[in-house]
Amino acid sequence: MGNTIYALYNDDHVVYEGAKKLVKKGVKIKDVFSPFPIHGIDPIIGVRKTRLAICAFIYGLSGMSLAILGMWYFMIEDWPMNIGGKPNYTLLQNLPAFVPVIFEITVLCTAHGMILTYFLRNKTLPGMKAKNPDPRTTDDMFAVEIELDHQPLNEEELVAYLKETGAVEINKR
Repeated sequence: MGNTIYALYNDDHVVYEGAKKLVKKGVKIKDVFSPFPIHGIDPIIGVRKTRLAICAFIYGLSGMSLAILGMWYFMIEDWPMNIGGKPNYTLLQNLPAFVPVIFEITVLCTAHGMILTYFLRNKTLPGMKAKNPDPRTTDDMFAVEIELDHQPLNEEELVAYLKETGAVEINKR
């Protein structure tokens, strides 16, 4: 027997209000699947704040370090050139000229790192099995995942209450 219920909704506002009612009743919602973000639902269902900003900072710092190291090696150490009468004796003297390139490489590394992090975190790289309870949640439906273990309502009461909150379809797995 399955111990997870998926309630499908056809409107994001109904899901939002239904989640508030369920949580107020003491029901623990494990996850919500939707085709687009439902703003404000994360704190309702108890999703913690993400740490993706830390990853972005680390990727940006890596890109900036790589850019500074590259500029130093290419323009100061390996092949110094006198461009516009500006001697290239130290990195510090030429740092203002390198700022645009450093910025662009920082943004490039941050963007690519975040794309990979997104794909890994959501298990959407090729070959990874995605956790999607219903393919319609990528188009026009919203699914609320509830595990039946340790819920204040029994299964029949929970199904009846989900229908009261506006669920159009309820599946058990």
